[in-house]
Amino acid sequence: MKKNITKLRVRYGETDQMGVVYYGNYAEYLEQGRTEWLRALGITYKSMEENDIQLPVVNLTIDYKQPARYDDVISISTELKKLPTARIDFYYEIHNSEGTLLATASTTLVFIDKHTNKLRRAPAYLMEKLKA
Repeated sequence: MKKNITKLRVRYGETDQMGVVYYGNYAEYLEQGRTEWLRALGITYKSMEENDIQLPVVNLTIDYKQPARYDDVISISTELKKLPTARIDFYYEIHNSEGTLLATASTTLVFIDKHTNKLRRAPAYLMEKLKA
């Protein structure tokens, strides 16, 4: 369906003493991938929040294959495999600049009304862009 690739350089502070990316930092890489995926559609988290929508993560799965290291340029491929309902599921692959697969991951987020904290369906403006 819709796919976007985000490139980042691994910063020193994201690694341990061996120069390997600390496992918890992958969740931040995935967030950056989602943010840029939305931005490529012309939507931002900020604009969604201004329209009373929040998107909390309710599930995160990461399968680590190879370590990312300090100063690597990594590519985060973020893909939506099906249209969202009240939830949106993303699939990710992270590669280094040599093309080595470093990790695969998936996240599930839900659309929440900012004022009631209740589930809601994906907004119409997002659905229109996805169906275009």
